[in-house]
Amino acid sequence: MFSATVWPMKCSINSIFKSTEGEGIRIGIPQIFVRFQGCHVGCLNCDTKETWEFSEQYLWPLEKVIEKIHSLSIKGIKGKQWVSITGGDPLHPSLEPQVRALIVELKKEGYALNIEASGTRLVPDIFEQVDFISFDCKTPSTGVKTQEKLLQQFILNYPFKSQIKSVIADERDFDFVHSLYTRLIQELNLGENLLSQISQTPWCLTPCYNTGEKFSAEKFIKILKLNESYGNIFRVIGQQHKWIYGPDKSEV
Repeated sequence: MFSATVWPMKCSINSIFKSTEGEGIRIGIPQIFVRFQGCHVGCLNCDTKETWEFSEQYLWPLEKVIEKIHSLSIKGIKGKQWVSITGGDPLHPSLEPQVRALIVELKKEGYALNIEASGTRLVPDIFEQVDFISFDCKTPSTGVKTQEKLLQQFILNYPFKSQIKSVIADERDFDFVHSLYTRLIQELNLGENLLSQISQTPWCLTPCYNTGEKFSAEKFIKILKLNESYGNIFRVIGQQHKWIYGPDKSEV
């Protein structure tokens, strides 16, 4: 039974759906996605801009959120079911209480939890509760400034249960991430073997594939070759769901 005291809580929800992880090191894992509504980050190449608005029209009772997740769970393996908390920006201060309440109930039921973090804030109590964290490192093409100190703290505090993701649109984005990576390694005194050290927190490059854009194999190949030229420091992983369904389809 769920705690009756939490039911007055409402969550700002864009959608809840079942799909397979389409990007990052966990690609291919079946999950239930809980997409929160509301984001003030403002990435220029965001492919879910419909989640930016903050509005009461998106409020769901927490009970309804839990029931929807249960309805999508594979019968009999609830405890092995992954739930991905995404957005929007689920770590926006106004959404944090909702996310905390959801995590409490889902952990009681044995779900494994992933959270998609925009890279603009650290929320230690939430990060400690979830099983995996995907943390963004914003590149110049996003139009959002990366906070290097936050990234440094993240690497130090959450190894072995996380990844860093960077969207790469061009060589400028790649050069930015490579310079940042090298600088962080030096500042953190992680030693000279960069590849073995970064394996604690894999850093993934996602070739940019925008809504309405035709898939560019040439762009993807260029990023692969850039990575190879620097010793294959990063994991270059495309967005599987966009290859399969196209860049415009949602809830996949």
